[in-house]
Amino acid sequence: MEAMLGAFQSDLSAISAEIRTLQEQSGAMNLQLRNRQSVRGRLGQLLDGLVVPSALVSAIVEAPVTDPAFLEQLQELDAKAAAVREHEAQGTAACADVRGVLDRLRLKAVTKIREFVLQKIYSFRKPMTNYQIPQTALLKYRFFYQFLLGNERATAREIRDEYVETLSKIYLSYFRSYTGRLMKVQYEEVAEKDDLMGVEDTAKKGFFSKPSLRNRNTVFTLGTRGAVISPAELEAPILVPHAAHKGEQRFPFESLFRSQHYALLDNSCREYLFLCDFFSVCGPAALDLFNAVMGRTLAVTLKHLDSYLSGCYDAIAVFLCIHLVLRFRAIAAKRDVSALDRYWEQALAVLWPRFELILEMNIQSIRGSDPQRLGELDTRPHYITRRYAEFSSALVSINQTIPSERTLQLLGQLQVEVENFVLRVAAEFSSRKEQLIFLINNYDMMLGVLMERAADDSKEVEGFQQLLNARTQEFIEELLSPPFGGLVAFVKEAEALVERGQADRLRGEEARVSQLARGFASTWKVSVESLSQDVMRSFTNFKNGTSIIQGALTQLIQYYHRFHRLLSQPPLRSLPARADLINIHHLMVELKKHKPNF
Repeated sequence: MEAMLGAFQSDLSAISAEIRTLQEQSGAMNLQLRNRQSVRGRLGQLLDGLVVPSALVSAIVEAPVTDPAFLEQLQELDAKAAAVREHEAQGTAACADVRGVLDRLRLKAVTKIREFVLQKIYSFRKPMTNYQIPQTALLKYRFFYQFLLGNERATAREIRDEYVETLSKIYLSYFRSYTGRLMKVQYEEVAEKDDLMGVEDTAKKGFFSKPSLRNRNTVFTLGTRGAVISPAELEAPILVPHAAHKGEQRFPFESLFRSQHYALLDNSCREYLFLCDFFSVCGPAALDLFNAVMGRTLAVTLKHLDSYLSGCYDAIAVFLCIHLVLRFRAIAAKRDVSALDRYWEQALAVLWPRFELILEMNIQSIRGSDPQRLGELDTRPHYITRRYAEFSSALVSINQTIPSERTLQLLGQLQVEVENFVLRVAAEFSSRKEQLIFLINNYDMMLGVLMERAADDSKEVEGFQQLLNARTQEFIEELLSPPFGGLVAFVKEAEALVERGQADRLRGEEARVSQLARGFASTWKVSVESLSQDVMRSFTNFKNGTSIIQGALTQLIQYYHRFHRLLSQPPLRSLPARADLINIHHLMVELKKHKPNF
């Protein structure tokens, strides 16, 4: 048994040693397998990157560039060329076997792409070409330029330079021609340096002056011109000059400016986005490329604007152009195109000084105006104040859309000069009553025109409202003075005595009081009728005249009521003249009959 067990133990030891040997062999074989698989994977990737299939060769060599197969295999060729460059950098010797084939295919592809893209660019040069169509076609093949950029930079630079040269000439030619044709449909007669607010209507313009033409632009009145900055018209289709000329249509400068700059905005935005997409540029590089294409066009447009403004005296047109630029700048920002930011700033830098100069010229014309040289004066609203009212309301209404403190300051200076001018003209009248009628008529007219367009809380409306109220109150006192001056004077004097505690001094006024009471009772109806007719003849605005009559009658009732109270004072309480007093309520009912209704 012992021998048998010993032999069994010996056999088990041998089996254990064999198992360990097999385990070691199995581990070694497993490691070899993993190594082989890893090598095979990497070698497969290398071979896939280096081997040039026949489909790639035939597509690059034979297929037209517009064939989808060419674009697909071009991307494959680009990937293989990148892989070969990477492996060459790592010292892979097999790259030498395919380098020649890939180079020949790359040259073939570059040649075909160059011919195709240049042909597309040359198609822009054909007359009457809608260049948006070939641009859209080029975007389908944006990978062609990326391929050239990665494999043949000289050809990529040639294509980019050719595109810039071609499109810059096309844009320059188009906008130069379009601007010239636009200016031919402008109003035949525009504002000149003598068309200022303070220039008299009777000023002679010389023997050789042109007769007044049918198509004349308004200088001080906004009318429908403000519609050019409305959302509906702002992005409306651009004007077609030859169609307008055929239809004998004429336009103010701001309409031509809108059409020209909307075309500029639209084309610039489309061009900028195309350049970023096709030439794969962004940031400063995109701006540089855009300026290379559009720079000359923008410079010529700005030069034309500067040249036109040097002889422009239409402040409303210039102000509308400023607001058009502000709105177009906002549209460009909304489209995420910053390429025109510098141009907008340059345009504003040209427009603002001209606007301020024209306004300053108008201010100076009013400051230097001589009332004695403005023709025959009457108490109706003066034509200079009417001009100011129309002009100021136009600028205020435009400015409310995009408020500018700069504009408000200039309008404030203009308002001060107009107020001074009105006072100077009023001083030409001999009587205070005529002066007040003139002032009220002018303030009322200016206020009415301003309130049509400006907000009720605007500085101009508030200022003229205060002036009108003050002068109206003074006029009412002046109006009541002839028929009821004695009554008014007695009321003021007696109330002053009562306030000072000197009511006893009224005892010596019995005769005066009796005369006032009897005189009022006998003449008030005739006096009120005469007063009403006088007011309605004096004021051009019937509504204003009505309010003045109502104010005068209200003031009269107040004075008579105060007269009643004074007669109830102890020194005057027993006067027989109290019997001649008219009942206040009866007086109010009677006076209502004299209020005109309009």
